[in-house]
Amino acid sequence: MTEETTAPEAPPRPNLAYHHTPGAGPTVMFLCGYASDMQGTKALHLEQWARATGRAFLRFDYSGCGESEGNFEDETLASWRDDALRMIDDVVKGPAVLVGSSMGGWIMAMIAKARPELVAGMVGIAVAPDFTDWGFTMEQKLALLQTGRIEQPNDYGDMPTVTTRGFWASGEANRVLVQPIAWGGPVRLLQGQKDKEVPWEYAPRLAAMIRSDMVQTLLVKDAEHRFSREQDLALIVRALEEVLALCSPS
Repeated sequence: MTEETTAPEAPPRPNLAYHHTPGAGPTVMFLCGYASDMQGTKALHLEQWARATGRAFLRFDYSGCGESEGNFEDETLASWRDDALRMIDDVVKGPAVLVGSSMGGWIMAMIAKARPELVAGMVGIAVAPDFTDWGFTMEQKLALLQTGRIEQPNDYGDMPTVTTRGFWASGEANRVLVQPIAWGGPVRLLQGQKDKEVPWEYAPRLAAMIRSDMVQTLLVKDAEHRFSREQDLALIVRALEEVLALCSPS
């Protein structure tokens, strides 16, 4: 006689804070960078543009970030990807045009790889795919493995930037520059060549990995990582409008 057992249910995921602007689809969805939130200049500028043009728009905070529930140090790259998928499934309820900033560009590519049917188009801004590989020194990687976390100076706030072993391991397990991404829609990748955080060469590398023929990379010689000057924001809007024009209507 055998006794049947059931696996314990996974604990519920934290509730996510978001702002959804109704309008014409496909919905434009903003994906923040590492340790960032939906109150950033680019997200708010695009929300204003969406309201002015009648376009559906969504910005949200990953678990443990901004106004969302959860503990930042408990989260991983994969869990934040799943947060984005949850927003698409539960709020957007259909394909979205993803706008990924820095780490958000990595998550954008992960979604296109895992669930291509949910992606109508993509705009990447200072994309940082696979930065757990190239963004840390060997000493920092060893410290992560030995101590479980490291702290680094933060150019955008008073508190240091924390990286955990869990996040780093999740990043290493989810690299996107190792094989082609079988997705065929419109893509625009915007990259500043004065970016001190993400070498500009990674935008063309990501472009090469995306199977679509509708991929364009724009290098801006004097732009930095924030990509938030007035002229940078104008370029983002222009790129987004180009992508939307190429998308099939929802």
